Amino acid sequence: MNNELIIRLANMNDLPSIVDIYNQAIRTKSVTGHIEEFSVNERFEWFEKFTPSEYPIYVAEIANKIVGYCTLSPYRNGRKAMSKIAEISFYLDYSFHGNNIGTEILKYVILDCKRIGKDNLLAILMDLNSQSIGILKKFNFIKWGHFPDIIDINGKKCGHLIYGLKINKSY
Repeated sequence: MNNELIIRLANMNDLPSIVDIYNQAIRTKSVTGHIEEFSVNERFEWFEKFTPSEYPIYVAEIANKIVGYCTLSPYRNGRKAMSKIAEISFYLDYSFHGNNIGTEILKYVILDCKRIGKDNLLAILMDLNSQSIGILKKFNFIKWGHFPDIIDINGKKCGHLIYGLKINKSY
């Protein structure tokens, strides 16, 4: 069995694994603002908004199992002046945490930004998410903003952070 990590563009066959990983994140109540889990059918329309040439979804795969994924989404969609900015989000299967997968997928995605014409990445995340903050800092993302105590997850308040990376200055 090949345990090599492969990072590639996602296809529709990957959607069940992507939804499963995202639902794991929802259950933590500390890394996403969604509170209720999704079905695969509920995520078809979401998936189809991504394009490999401009705003891709990437998957990390080991031995034919999806163990993580990363999306690049438009920032302030429809505003042409902001088309070289993408919002980055990444999630890992919780049984694969601590295996450097987050680092490898971010490295791949940042390098791919040249191909898709992105100069800046924004990570918008909850201030409780220390693991993701650690990975972002590893790649020289800088905290550009903090909205304190604006998120309410079942009565628990937390803040929203914005970390940014200027691609040309980091790689």
